[in-house]
Amino acid sequence: MQWFVVHTKPRQEQRALENLQRQGFVAWLPMLSVEKFRRGRLEKVTEPMFSRYLFIQLDKVTSNWSPIRSTMGVSKLVTFGNQPAAVPQDIVDALRSAPSSDTTRFFSSGDAVRFVDGPLHGLEGLFQAPDGEARAMIFINLLSRPQVVSVELSQLAPARG
Repeated sequence: MQWFVVHTKPRQEQRALENLQRQGFVAWLPMLSVEKFRRGRLEKVTEPMFSRYLFIQLDKVTSNWSPIRSTMGVSKLVTFGNQPAAVPQDIVDALRSAPSSDTTRFFSSGDAVRFVDGPLHGLEGLFQAPDGEARAMIFINLLSRPQVVSVELSQLAPARG
């Protein structure tokens, strides 16, 4: 058995996964927890690690590949020429062992941020580093002096350029 790559229709990764599994295929959709701004608030969301792609385990000799193409949510099986794109087992193992609970932070060190809530509402600063699960260290200029404050991530938004 080898792992191969399935290309899905836009935003239908989960649908393709469920339909492939319902047909008896071993399929896997790696997910990632990320922080995104939605409706002006920072929220944790879980989304596919690889947009529009999932993995399927097949036997090159005995597996019936024909139903894959017509599965709802599936666009096609990824190929190079006429050969399906096989994924080495060590890559799949590395992806599976990666901690899925890690959150990809919306901000990076040095990003300009704006306070959208709390006592510093309206001020701008520079993101320094995460400070725990839901807090961040922000460098601001307060009372004509540089200060570093620890605030909740939900109070921040990207500063408008």
